[in-house]
Amino acid sequence: MTIPPRRRAVAVQSSLGGPVSGLHSSTTSENVGRVKRCPIRKGETRVMRTAVADNYPTRDRNECTMTVRQDPVTWFDPKRGDARSGPLTASQIADYDARGYHSADAIIPPRDVFDLVDEMTRLADTDTLRGDNRIVRENGDGAVRSVFDVHRLSDVVDEIIRRPEVVGIARQILGSDVYVHQSRLNFKPGFTGGPFYWHSDFETWHAEDGMPAPRAASISIALTENYGHNGGLMIMPGSHRAFVSCAGETPEDYFKESLVSYVPPTGSPDQPTLTRMANEYGIDTMTGPAGSATVFDSNCMHGSNGNITPFARSNLFIVFNSVENTLTDPFSAPAPRPGYLAGRDFTPLR
Repeated sequence: MTIPPRRRAVAVQSSLGGPVSGLHSSTTSENVGRVKRCPIRKGETRVMRTAVADNYPTRDRNECTMTVRQDPVTWFDPKRGDARSGPLTASQIADYDARGYHSADAIIPPRDVFDLVDEMTRLADTDTLRGDNRIVRENGDGAVRSVFDVHRLSDVVDEIIRRPEVVGIARQILGSDVYVHQSRLNFKPGFTGGPFYWHSDFETWHAEDGMPAPRAASISIALTENYGHNGGLMIMPGSHRAFVSCAGETPEDYFKESLVSYVPPTGSPDQPTLTRMANEYGIDTMTGPAGSATVFDSNCMHGSNGNITPFARSNLFIVFNSVENTLTDPFSAPAPRPGYLAGRDFTPLR
């Protein structure tokens, strides 16, 4: 990995006291003063955001580079109450800050799992959403890969994500009220479920949706048993502290390709960068029974293998974004993605 000219390589101390090796500061040279003035939508009203600094430039270069994250991971303040209190202990918050994720053995009870599986079956049915763009299908056999905007399509999903034990975790970590940036069901049927290649969600959301900072968290709730061998989520622990700027540019309507591609042509790190990161951080695999959950930082490097076992793997995936981190126009794309991929209703969840 070559660091571009005019950027000085440094060894930076993380907030936990350990070195973040091999990274350079994104506040040096060419990134200073990079701002944009962007209109954003808040409900149906157009408002003007003041100058927004691009602290995470990406898809504007010929090679992948790594920089140090410029924002906190956890915004929790134990001296403050209201939205900043929550279900996680101080130790769990510290662990999340260090690793970039938290695993819960049971975030919803079995009856709710059954209800969600019923909803999953209903929404994936070909007659329910026939021809709807919110359904993404696998290349080849046309099986359902993902269904987006499920909190709007299902009252069951909407009720569950508003529970204190679910949204409360996001409020606690992000230190503010939150809204739903994205929701989806991910399917990996036995024998045919496809992989999701290595990526940082924030890199996509920043480049294509206009999310200014990685002040967002995702909750993946298992609807089936997640094993290490049926395509479970893999995370590089600690990788959330390094932002990877990806090479290339974002084509028009790129989401139509990236959502179905097993190796997206842009928005994913190259193999040398991934190899270096895997050696640096290692790889953890998230496993657990139906009803368990993994909460992870938006900038974690993560992915999952395809499923060649007989055992289906399906998850409900909710992205919570801070109301203090609402979207601008995209930083590195011709136009914003559709609302079912990047919600622009910034109303806090209640």
